[in-house]
Amino acid sequence: MMSLRRHMSLLALLFALAPAAFAQRDTTLNIATYNLRMNTERDGLNAWPHRRELVKSLVRYHDFDVFATQEALPDQVADMAGMAEYAHVGRGRDDGRSAGEHSAIFYKRQRFELLRAGDFWLSQTPERPSLGWDATCCHRIVSWAQLLDLRTGRKFFFFSVHFDHEGQVAQRESAKLVLRKVREIAGAETVIVAGDFNSGPETEQIGTMKSQLADAFDVSAKPRYGPAGTFNGFKIDSPLDERIDYIFVSPKVKVLSYAALTDSRHGRFPSDHLPVVIKAWIDVQSPATK
Repeated sequence: MMSLRRHMSLLALLFALAPAAFAQRDTTLNIATYNLRMNTERDGLNAWPHRRELVKSLVRYHDFDVFATQEALPDQVADMAGMAEYAHVGRGRDDGRSAGEHSAIFYKRQRFELLRAGDFWLSQTPERPSLGWDATCCHRIVSWAQLLDLRTGRKFFFFSVHFDHEGQVAQRESAKLVLRKVREIAGAETVIVAGDFNSGPETEQIGTMKSQLADAFDVSAKPRYGPAGTFNGFKIDSPLDERIDYIFVSPKVKVLSYAALTDSRHGRFPSDHLPVVIKAWIDVQSPATK
């Protein structure tokens, strides 16, 4: 029989190792992109005041660690910032300060440290608010952040993207510009690019993105969950066959699972897009082994 002293020693060792084992187990990241649909009274019962709390509840229930948003106006960014556990970065696309839609990035305060952040516009003059190529409607902005995961010590760059919805030249050139800016800003570091690309998988611009980054939809280790499409137009009976929201990752991001979430309440979606979420971990060498 095991002596009492040895038994107690083993128990003490197990208790000592338990916190480290628990922390090690929970090193994955829940990464998402979510077009929130701008706040406009034209949407009637689907207008932002009627779905604001549902959006926040969805984010919290699915426990997003870091997520990209698109289309949020300043009041919507403020509403989302009401979730005290999240901090955010991102400027307004119309004036580079607060005006107009944002492509804001939200991240958990207690898990991440913000190292750097910035914005650029999808145009021939990306350093300032401007229309790009054949876009006629809107300035388009990309916001980015470099985050340190305090749980793992790993760093990565996260980009929130919103391509033009009409200009085909703008869409094609935006993909080239995004990849160029990713190289310029992040170099060879780990990168995640997420957002509303207003483009189907068969388009040239998505092919351009996939020439340097992997589409999480394609490389998920587990079978994909939910529909292929991500745009629902607030129609609960939508066929959900139009995929325009993506998460692209560099090679060190290992995608464990991928989902397009169809959460609804009383027959209504929280937004006219579905949130796309992946569970992933970043495979990098620890500083001690470099």
